[in-house]
Amino acid sequence: MKDRVLVIAGPTAVGKTDLSIKLAKELNGEIVSTDSMQIYKYMDIGSAKITKEEMCDVTHHMIDVEDPSIPFSVADYKEMPQKCIDDILSRGK
Repeated sequence: MKDRVLVIAGPTAVGKTDLSIKLAKELNGEIVSTDSMQIYKYMDIGSAKITKEEMCDVTHHMIDVEDPSIPFSVADYKEMPQKCIDDILSRGK
């Protein structure tokens, strides 16, 4: 069977986070966030960043991983989720 990746997209505050956590639990999956602000450390206010408690023991990738004082290019941003997805799929999820 070909590997599949489920994408949940939509505007702010429509329930994407809750839906993604429910699906990840049901499907034994992990979440790769591609939010352009949540990727940065220290950007908690104004980004609606998910808290550790809200993660509900579901592994999340690309949240709080980059320092805003260090350059992070579009090429980096494009490459990072693919590496996360490849890793997740290699583990049979």
